[in-house]
Amino acid sequence: MALGEAVGRGRLLLWPRVVLFGDSITEFSFQENGWGAFLAGRLVRKCDVVNRGLSGYNTRWAKLILPRLISKSSDAESTVAVTIFFGANDSALKDLNPKQHVPLEEYAANLKSMIQYLKSVDIPEDRIILITPPPLQESAWEKECLAKGDKLNRRNATTGEYAQACVQVAADCGTDILDLWTLMQKNEDFSSYLSDGLHLSAKGNSFVAARLWSHLEKKLSALPLLLPYWREVDNTNPEASLL
Repeated sequence: MALGEAVGRGRLLLWPRVVLFGDSITEFSFQENGWGAFLAGRLVRKCDVVNRGLSGYNTRWAKLILPRLISKSSDAESTVAVTIFFGANDSALKDLNPKQHVPLEEYAANLKSMIQYLKSVDIPEDRIILITPPPLQESAWEKECLAKGDKLNRRNATTGEYAQACVQVAADCGTDILDLWTLMQKNEDFSSYLSDGLHLSAKGNSFVAARLWSHLEKKLSALPLLLPYWREVDNTNPEASLL
């Protein structure tokens, strides 16, 4: 059978997808031992895990580009989960980092706007997971700032206010929530979860992966394996198994 005939006989396979939308903590999540890579490994042959992390971005910019990333076409139908993971940049101190800073009230409004957009393209609340920024380890991040000739431009207490706002938005809008800021500080020194005071270390990636998977597993446990296991393919008539 010619390849064109095979394509004609078989339906186009649309892999379901999980979209990871966020800042650098999401962009870097496909690096070695990253939390996004972990999810992709767990979901291989069940759905694609799509990295839409944008280093340095805040919610003001994110809400503008979200419609360019997910539309009402087959995108929405095949999107089985979306993570929205912003706040580390929004919570930068206004006087020291005005380009990335977004006021707290606007941050909450932007999150709500993104949730409303997703709902408008038929991605319901139960497919959306908000993730708060992780805590900030100030002394380590200050070293990073000083190395660039800057002053410490973030504070953990301020990041916590944005995390609380994110939790409240999730409650108001009926989405799932992963409150990293609280969880990482619950019972231990959280500095080991961070590589530079802001971004995740290997341990931090494992922490996020495990806790996010506990949320996603409930949503995605029913997804079937796409295409039959190789031992189940009829080698004398593979078309019968694969088309």
